[in-house]
Amino acid sequence: MNKSYPALVLVFVLAAALSAADAPAAGPYAGEQKRDITTLTADDVAELMAGGGWGLARPAELNGYPGPRHVLDLASELGLDDKQRAVVAAVFASMNAEARRAGAAYVEAERALDRAFRSGRIDGDTLAERVAETGQLRDRLRRIHLAAHLETAPILTPEQRHLYRRLRGHHAGQDGGGDRHPHSGGRH
Repeated sequence: MNKSYPALVLVFVLAAALSAADAPAAGPYAGEQKRDITTLTADDVAELMAGGGWGLARPAELNGYPGPRHVLDLASELGLDDKQRAVVAAVFASMNAEARRAGAAYVEAERALDRAFRSGRIDGDTLAERVAETGQLRDRLRRIHLAAHLETAPILTPEQRHLYRRLRGHHAGQDGGGDRHPHSGGRH
């Protein structure tokens, strides 16, 4: 074996280590610049375009105000009668149609904000307009989804709301605020 071989291996190992140390570290947003809309994933866009909740109704969901989509998904387990199913289905259909329109507008507003930055010609006024528009549309989406939860809760009996929370895994040994709202006994 050649006596210079171990030294040559050591040189290659050190060179590789130094090269790796000089390589830029991947930042928290690495790869996101390739998205169509940098602030939204493809899954986000699909959910918004489909009228999905996008997690915007968590305050209602986690405090005892059931969502219409989930109530319909659990209709058998909850023992919904035909009238309840029909009313919840109507709440969902209305919410979903409105959320699809608002979701599409929100996606387009985020796209416009992204385009403004990509153009390299954004100024303070354009920034203010674009941010205000995206904020208003996100707020609108949130109100649409939260309102549907608010509308759905009184359609169920207290027992159904309690069971809903348990089935959804939100029942931490208590009934929560949603079981105490003013319409807590009635069906519509």
